[in-house]
Amino acid sequence: MMQSEEQGKRLEILAVVPARGGSKGVPRKNIRALLGKPLLYWIHAAAKEAKHVTRVIVATDDEEIATIAKSVGADVPYIQPPEVSHDLATDVEYLTYALETLARQEGYEPDIILRLPPTSPLCTAAHIDTGIETLLADPELDAVRPIVETPKHPYKFWKIHENQKHLEPFLPKSFTGFDEPHNLQRQRFPKVYMHTGAMDVIRRATLLEQKSTSGKRLGFFHMSPEDSINIDHPLDFEIADILMRKRLGM
Repeated sequence: MMQSEEQGKRLEILAVVPARGGSKGVPRKNIRALLGKPLLYWIHAAAKEAKHVTRVIVATDDEEIATIAKSVGADVPYIQPPEVSHDLATDVEYLTYALETLARQEGYEPDIILRLPPTSPLCTAAHIDTGIETLLADPELDAVRPIVETPKHPYKFWKIHENQKHLEPFLPKSFTGFDEPHNLQRQRFPKVYMHTGAMDVIRRATLLEQKSTSGKRLGFFHMSPEDSINIDHPLDFEIADILMRKRLGM
């Protein structure tokens, strides 16, 4: 187990798997089958395997999801109320609710909190441990996220002109420094990265005091594109199926 810089104090590292029932892009996606197992199974299994995580819970507002989560060995210590489970509820809101509820019910207060969504089923225990180790290696970091280089560079993005008749660059020359970046090789542009969505690794104070999952000093580590699939649409399930079968040698 990880220990803090304080004498012999074991760090409590809580992984929260959010699995609300109201997903819209792919209805009930958190319990939809991927290789015969509910989607939430894969990230839950990775979190349980991670050597630094001391507890894993599934946070849901849905009794059916709670039952299925328990059937794969998950700890579901409470059912979320609607006010932190609707479409516009933020990660800060349901994670704060988790901390407040566990503190009230059990006196449990973790030092580090991970958000591990089921929609990143190819995230591994090694990725999770890397995220935790990155945060602990630098006491100035408030949180850590995995990143991947963007497949499309934003310098090449367009928007529709207000006349609704033609396109114009999404980013002006005053920002990019190029007359026609859409006609240039992306190798000429600065590298741009995006959060894979696979996890957030957050210090307790960042969440409770800054009311943020990223804080003011956000660390990072790299994930490969094939491990970074994020399920938002039905096609993503098909891609995840192919990649998972390849990983498992099926």
